[in-house]
Amino acid sequence: MTSIDNDDLIQIASIKRRRAVYLIAVGGAAYLVSTAIRAARVVAVEDLGMEAIYEFEVEDMPVTVAVDSRGESVHTSGPMAWRKHISEIPVAVA
Repeated sequence: MTSIDNDDLIQIASIKRRRAVYLIAVGGAAYLVSTAIRAARVVAVEDLGMEAIYEFEVEDMPVTVAVDSRGESVHTSGPMAWRKHISEIPVAVA
């Protein structure tokens, strides 16, 4: 079972349709992420300030692709891969 709900599926479909990506960073990595940004420009909903949609030019940004342009989500593929891996570990019963 994954933690993906219907709203997540709608958002993932939108990312796929627009051939975009959704990135995540490790908590506490904001400074490292910010130093990778070389340029930024607002591309939509400027009136939302920091919540506006931005286009970034980055170099060596320490992030992970959470949802790729094909709609593949690490929140689905990760648990499936680990579930398979863990199921292959022998369990010794004392």
